[in-house]
Amino acid sequence: MGMMVLIAMLLGNPAVPADGPTSQTKRITEAADVLREIHAAPDKDVPQELWNKAACVMVVPGLKKAAFVVGGEYGKGVMSCRKDGAWSAPVFMQIEKGSWGLQIGAQSIDLVLLVMNDKGIDKLLSNKVSLGAEASVAAGPVGRDARAATDAQMKAEILSYSRTQGLFAGINLSGGALHPDKDDTAALYGPNVTARDVLIGGKVATPASAAPFLRALER
Repeated sequence: MGMMVLIAMLLGNPAVPADGPTSQTKRITEAADVLREIHAAPDKDVPQELWNKAACVMVVPGLKKAAFVVGGEYGKGVMSCRKDGAWSAPVFMQIEKGSWGLQIGAQSIDLVLLVMNDKGIDKLLSNKVSLGAEASVAAGPVGRDARAATDAQMKAEILSYSRTQGLFAGINLSGGALHPDKDDTAALYGPNVTARDVLIGGKVATPASAAPFLRALER
């Protein structure tokens, strides 16, 4: 009888909840950690004025050169967009190697991308978009004052940053490509749910696992 009760308890109480640790929720947590650590040093952060203007923010945590090997590997990131004054539930994005990939070396690097307008959002959600060709991208300015930004930076659809070995700075990602990670987004929200459904359509609820990332976006 005791064995039967134990089996019933195990079947009735799965070890991993639906919103529990997975590769997707782990990536969301790592992206939140990246933002919190960057925000901890305001003098070396994204200027607040530009952050406030950003339509979307994408974070690719712990990218390594090893991720860019022959065979179609991608760097995986998390992105949220502003909707009605609040940050949306996050979706997953993939970034492909550009000419900058070879400059990373063997060290780990975190990427932060600011999508500055709705036009940039539409391009990212449509299909794979080439950075620098189909979507304008510029290395973002760092510091408290956005007035230091150049004309090219202020006109870019995407501002890009990197953090490696504790140094946070703008990085030119021209030559790379971005597109939605359909598989990981569907894994978190369910089959047939697209990035557009989450970011714009408002058709899904924000999972509890996304809370740390959304708090970090509030800065």
